[in-house]
Amino acid sequence: MNEPREVDALRERVAALESRNRELEAAGNGGGSDRAGSKRGRLRAVGAIALIAIGALLAPVAVIGSWARAELVDTDRFVETFAPVVTRPAVQDYISAQAEQAIAQHVDVEGLVGDLLGGVEQLDLPPKAKAALPLLKAPAVAGVESLISTAVDRVVRSPEFARVWSTALRETHSRAIAVIQDDPSSAVRLGDDGTLSLQLDSVVAEVKRSLQQQGFGFASAIPEVHRSIPLAASDSLALVRTVYQLATAAGTWLPWLSLGLLALGVLVARGRLRAIAWAGAALAASLLLLASGLGIGRQFFIGSVSPSIMPAATADALFEQLTLVMRSSLLALVALAICIAVGAWISGGSRIAVAARSAGATGFGALRAARDRAGLDPRGFGRAVERLRPAILSLVAALGVLLVFLSRPASFAGVVWTLVAVLATALVVELLRQPGDRPSSTEMSENRESGTPAAATMEE
Repeated sequence: MNEPREVDALRERVAALESRNRELEAAGNGGGSDRAGSKRGRLRAVGAIALIAIGALLAPVAVIGSWARAELVDTDRFVETFAPVVTRPAVQDYISAQAEQAIAQHVDVEGLVGDLLGGVEQLDLPPKAKAALPLLKAPAVAGVESLISTAVDRVVRSPEFARVWSTALRETHSRAIAVIQDDPSSAVRLGDDGTLSLQLDSVVAEVKRSLQQQGFGFASAIPEVHRSIPLAASDSLALVRTVYQLATAAGTWLPWLSLGLLALGVLVARGRLRAIAWAGAALAASLLLLASGLGIGRQFFIGSVSPSIMPAATADALFEQLTLVMRSSLLALVALAICIAVGAWISGGSRIAVAARSAGATGFGALRAARDRAGLDPRGFGRAVERLRPAILSLVAALGVLLVFLSRPASFAGVVWTLVAVLATALVVELLRQPGDRPSSTEMSENRESGTPAAATMEE
């Protein structure tokens, strides 16, 4: 029974020796081919490193571009970003102080109180009461100023003020975007030469509609008017549109370009797992560099506007609210990059990774054995899962990365749930697969019933 296997082994050995001899002859006759192969290998390595490095360096720019595009294009996102600003205590204190200062500049409280007391003094009062009136002026002024301050503070901290602020933001942003995008329905249009003009057709149409609603029949005779009135002309207005178009284009295509370069670098590399690990590490490092840049930008912003424009606490609250979505996206993408790097490293050939996989294989093998003893043997389905296991795990991991990438903005919770889904899928695959190096419990029981030894089954 063992003779055919020994003959096959000898044949394989002879074929290997002959192949080795041919390689040696080729090396002796044409060593240039080996040098060419080595040169191609070095070029592939350099190309992979360059692609991964460029993709990782573009990632922070892509994050900023994506954030800017969302804030510029999406009115809802813009309102979600800036509406909560007025709920922060530091900002409320600043608004209250500015409102009180504006009231004080336009309302002479001291003069009003003085006029009031002067009128009271003209009344027929006892001498002692008249003598006491000047003493009431300072407390009265302080009382009126306190009432104004309390009223302003109550209004600024009220939900109604937050709703007014949100509505104003929405209307302002939508009108500005309509002008920049050259919306045909907008009453104000921005030409390519930087001329801002008022479109009379929309104004006349609104007047016509209003008159008809009021019952004026002659309004139906008002024709359509196609005329515009120039309001302002400046090269800076054209520059605003150009910057807007560049920001929206960068926010749309740069993330895909960065991801494509990283993927291409992995495909070019000879060691795919090592390239994936390095790509994840490089991506995490570049995004952490952007996060540190945000910290420096916070200090620069506070120093540039405080105390000349606003208090430091107010500037800090504004910067934190402005970059809240960006910081959340950075945290999510850094977590994703670290997960990718760790996953590729675990799948690699390092001693620790091999030991970890060996321990995991032992544990899952025990679980599969317990599964078989419980009568849950998947049989043919388990063998199919075993054959498709690499493809299934690669597809699930790629889909997880793509889902996180497509969610704008990326969130840490989204990364965590995606990781949980990927790990759960891997766990199910490990539990369902049936390795081909051993028979299933059902096959072993059938062999015992038929009298066929297990060793013979494994040889087959």
